[in-house]
Amino acid sequence: MNWRCFFSKNTVNKISKLNGRAFNQQSSAYRCFAAASISSPPIPHPLGPHHGSSFSNCPKHNKSDNRFCRWIQTWGQVKLDDDSSSHLECESEDDATMNEFLSRFVWLMRKKLTAAYPECDKDTINGMLVIIVENVVSEMEKGGLQQVTGRGASVPPQDFSEDLWRTVWDISNIVLQDMEKEKKKEKMKTFLQSEDVKEMYRFAGEVGIRGDMLRELRFKWARQKMEKSDFYESLERMRKGEAQNDSQEKDQWGEEDVAGKELVADDNLLEGKQTSFSLPKRHGKIKYTIYGLDLSNPKWAKVADKIHESSKVMWPEEPKPISNKCKLVTEKILSLKDEDDPAPLLGEWKDLLQPSRIDWVALLDRLKEQNSHLYFKVAEYLLSEDSFQASDRDYSKLIDALAKENRLEDVERILKNMNDRGILPDVITSIILIKMYCKAGNLSRAKEAFDSCKAHGFQPDVKLYSSMIMAYLKANQPKDGESLMREMETRGIKPPKEMFMALLQLYTKVGRANEAERIFSALQFTGGYSLDLESLTLIVEAFAKAGNPQRAMTYFDQILSLRHKPDDRCTANVIAAYQKRDLLDQAIGLLLRLEEEGFEPGVATYTVLVEWFSKLDLLEEAEQLLDKIAELGETPPFKLHVSLCDMCIKSGAEKKALQALGVLESKLDELESEDFERIIKSLCDGGYVQDAERVHGLMKSRGFVLSERVSVNLLSSKSMGKNKKTLTREK
Repeated sequence: MNWRCFFSKNTVNKISKLNGRAFNQQSSAYRCFAAASISSPPIPHPLGPHHGSSFSNCPKHNKSDNRFCRWIQTWGQVKLDDDSSSHLECESEDDATMNEFLSRFVWLMRKKLTAAYPECDKDTINGMLVIIVENVVSEMEKGGLQQVTGRGASVPPQDFSEDLWRTVWDISNIVLQDMEKEKKKEKMKTFLQSEDVKEMYRFAGEVGIRGDMLRELRFKWARQKMEKSDFYESLERMRKGEAQNDSQEKDQWGEEDVAGKELVADDNLLEGKQTSFSLPKRHGKIKYTIYGLDLSNPKWAKVADKIHESSKVMWPEEPKPISNKCKLVTEKILSLKDEDDPAPLLGEWKDLLQPSRIDWVALLDRLKEQNSHLYFKVAEYLLSEDSFQASDRDYSKLIDALAKENRLEDVERILKNMNDRGILPDVITSIILIKMYCKAGNLSRAKEAFDSCKAHGFQPDVKLYSSMIMAYLKANQPKDGESLMREMETRGIKPPKEMFMALLQLYTKVGRANEAERIFSALQFTGGYSLDLESLTLIVEAFAKAGNPQRAMTYFDQILSLRHKPDDRCTANVIAAYQKRDLLDQAIGLLLRLEEEGFEPGVATYTVLVEWFSKLDLLEEAEQLLDKIAELGETPPFKLHVSLCDMCIKSGAEKKALQALGVLESKLDELESEDFERIIKSLCDGGYVQDAERVHGLMKSRGFVLSERVSVNLLSSKSMGKNKKTLTREK
């Protein structure tokens, strides 16, 4: 487009001959600029200096020079007289809207003219603006603002070229759109401060919503309130318009005509026709004042930047529309497979759309819905994209998503990229890493992340402490977990019952009765939790494994005193405690007493008794108990096969002994050191030295060391020549 062709020949001459032209004092252009006074040199013509000199020295143009100088209004040189100031005080709301429209129009049009005529000075540009504004005002006087942007605006005035008038038309549309956006922003501010939105905002903050999500929710609620208000206002305007039309119809026609028209209107509604509404036409001259013809001061650029930044906060940016080739590239990106590299298509997409952060986020949302694996690839790629403007929160979100998918290698790679770019993990990222490493069992990395949280001044909460304590327990480090529990207590944080139970269960498993009793007391007194059957059963089992039947029986009596009904597992633990001290009489007495109270032994109790009877060589009684286990129809525990193997070897039932030994060899991971020693001792006593040596080799492969007593028994069996017998397998 050639801007030098915008002005027609008459218009260019008019700029240089304006001093000789006398406006009618009743015209709108004259009233627009009559209130401003300015002293400026003669206006040179943009095509040459001779046009300005042709009339600058002419005496008869001096009077019109002064008049024209009053037409151009600048920001810093405006001086309103008494009549114009009183006139502005009476300015109506419509006039204020017109002032805003023309001021914005002049501001945008000045940029176009300055770019088209860089050799022209400021006064010449002002002269061009006067002519353009005069024609725009004359068009608006015919039909309002809609006249400039409507279909009639496509016919240019006589003095303007088609390109210039098309530019005026486009700028007018832009101004109207900006004014509409500004109106919406101001209206949005009122709804943001409404009581309903504030109440929902406070409630969302109380339930734990923070950051960008809380801000977006507030704007969403305010926008919904504004849309609802606009809807009801439109209904009210429609109602008033209908009422006004009805009253006019009644005045013009009689009641019969009104009834007939109502029938016609009803028919139109039934046929789906809609009634159109328009604003009333404006009558009379437009009163306006143009502000801002001089915005060259640098301070106005700063003000514009601040307004632009605040508008981003008050009115969130929307993604750009995607069409044509960019739409095709988007579909290709969405259809990529997991093993494909998205970088080439993303680069092409970037060149076509020139995206901002909001556009990238919209693309990521679509990828997340369709292909999560590809979403991770693109999200990691965008962390190094300048237009995406990645922040610490973007890193933490991606790490959180990868951690939930247990993709530790990808998380480690992203953490390395963060360190390479000098970005330290924040508190949120450290919390995510703690939970991920605790879940994966990587205690050292979890401890590093936990210490990093403390270094940032963050006070861990119950969930974070619980994750670390469980990680220590999984690593068989109950002391460190217990120290964290004491740290929670010193900070006034009450540990959950699950933490006490997990520690109690671990101490019970390893047979550390004293530590288990300490946790049991802390559960009751420090934690303030009531004792249930599970916690009492664990403490009984801890003392049973420690071989202290007195303490085990004390807590068993506590179970009875609390009116808990002991189950089969708890009773089996007490019997096992008596077994370690060979107190068979007391064990039988306890079973008889419980039987009188309605207790029926189960598989766990029978298993302990079978093991005990086999050690005492009471094979017939042990076989009777095995028959009772079979009658119960439940699967016997694995440890029962150790007792079966021992019994069969002692009774000489080689076939059954071989079967029991085969079951044990198939599940070596579940055997403990004492189980291996018992089998080796039984094989040595039965004369199966070769099988004893083979089981000894399996024991070494598990990392267990044979005790001195059983080792001497094995060596003596070899020296005495008890190595001829062996358990043969059927082929």
